[in-house]
Amino acid sequence: MSEGSTGGRDSRSAGKPGQEGAGDPPAGSEAVFGSPDDTYDLYRRGLDLLDKGSAAAAAQLLERAAAAEPESRSILEALGRAQFDTKHYDAAAASFRRIVEASPTDDYAQFGLGLALSRTGDHGAAAEHLALAAAMRPDLRHYTEALRSVRATLRARNLAHGEEFS
Repeated sequence: MSEGSTGGRDSRSAGKPGQEGAGDPPAGSEAVFGSPDDTYDLYRRGLDLLDKGSAAAAAQLLERAAAAEPESRSILEALGRAQFDTKHYDAAAASFRRIVEASPTDDYAQFGLGLALSRTGDHGAAAEHLALAAAMRPDLRHYTEALRSVRATLRARNLAHGEEFS
């Protein structure tokens, strides 16, 4: 995602999807791609494309990886980033929401969900998720800046409608 983020989590996205840090590829992916390594290869190739600025191509590979390993937070995060960067904000929100539902304390997923929701125009929900991300990681300036921006948008819209922002 380009919103001043660090482009994902370098330290956590290096592990194999579905096994966050474990040495084995995702279980059950043989039926879809022939071997667990194929899903991992799709994931790594998708990350490489995403890092090189080819978000659309990355999204295609990551969608295939997510189909094989739908509970993998690593794959969903990378897919959400690719969807966001290709301006598919509803899809990005859905990907990040799946992570948040499984792991509400995932600050980056809360941040990604908040940014995606702000792009869809749901600034109220965006503010909630960005506030959670900023509360979990107050040291990350881009979290607090995104929250400040969404809150300013909410204030401006409420003032335009003659309402007060609380």
